[in-house]
Amino acid sequence: MEQKNGAVVRRMIGYRRFEGLEAAAALARLYAAMRLFVNFFQPSFKLAAKARDGAQVKKRYHPPATPCQRLLAHPRTNEEVRRRLNELRARLDPVRLLKEIRAVQQQLVAVADSPALSETAKPTSPTLEQFLSGLRTAWKEGEVRPTSAPKAKPKRLRRRPDPFAAVTTTLREWFKAEPWHTSREFLERLQAEHPGVYPDGRLRTLQRRLKEWRRDAAHRMVFGATSDSPGDLERGLLGNVSKGLLQRP
Repeated sequence: MEQKNGAVVRRMIGYRRFEGLEAAAALARLYAAMRLFVNFFQPSFKLAAKARDGAQVKKRYHPPATPCQRLLAHPRTNEEVRRRLNELRARLDPVRLLKEIRAVQQQLVAVADSPALSETAKPTSPTLEQFLSGLRTAWKEGEVRPTSAPKAKPKRLRRRPDPFAAVTTTLREWFKAEPWHTSREFLERLQAEHPGVYPDGRLRTLQRRLKEWRRDAAHRMVFGATSDSPGDLERGLLGNVSKGLLQRP
């Protein structure tokens, strides 16, 4: 039982915290569909024998089979149990079960990640045709279980005062006019104009600032200007690409 906590439970449900009646009802739906899908349609290997030869361990496994197939093949299973299992298996559809699992997983993610579910729209379950059409290309998207996606974290903001707040406009003008200069050159220029205000220890902060400006400018050059672009900075960069702007640190 314990070995299935990782192979089945955590793999299907993830590691989010679920609270409330709605989460409990969704978990009950997920377990009901997951139990049938795993026991009737998900084959696995079982260890048959293990032998040690010095430091080497050789393992031999039974052919892969579902738990239902193993129970039917066991000699101690009576005919009444076999009949009931065969009838249940004949009524099940693995595609519909998998569709139900994915829909409930999406609902669980919405319940766990929303501060108040009443304020957000409930996730809509795709139709069976939409679900089937996505199976053909699902492997291209990597992990498709909604519960495996990490919870979105808020962007970390600045925790200390900006040391270049008073000269940000000046720095932007210098960068727009001469974007090929390095961060060290801009810092030395600031030190010459403001003695004792900007020590050498501020170099790393200025490097991160210019790196962000160069990245934004390169994005605008490739994808075009956006409504929130700062002024006409990209126009000052277009004429300086040949000077190695995007390759400078």
